[in-house]
Amino acid sequence: MKASEGQVEIAMLPQAGQYAGLLHAGLVAALIDTACGFAAATIAGRVLASHFSANCLRPAVGNRFLARARVIKPGRTEIFTACELDAQADGAQKLVATGETLLVPVASRSA
Repeated sequence: MKASEGQVEIAMLPQAGQYAGLLHAGLVAALIDTACGFAAATIAGRVLASHFSANCLRPAVGNRFLARARVIKPGRTEIFTACELDAQADGAQKLVATGETLLVPVASRSA
């Protein structure tokens, strides 16, 4: 994982594929949601998703999957993020999904 202010990059190997040899759409969505949450957290600390969407553009086939998320608009009560998910195989990289998440900062819980 790589992270900087408002941006994050996370990778996953495809051991958790599905029966047809593809990365399951649920995992595609989870990668997008996780990357967006981490990107927002670099700016706002703890956040929760209030809205999430994913667009599967082609079958997710690859040896490695790379999600790159960035904060589009940081706000005091809402943080808008976007993500692109690439599949890497045989030296090539293809965009397989995109997504967006709307997150809200949450106060830290005291012990």
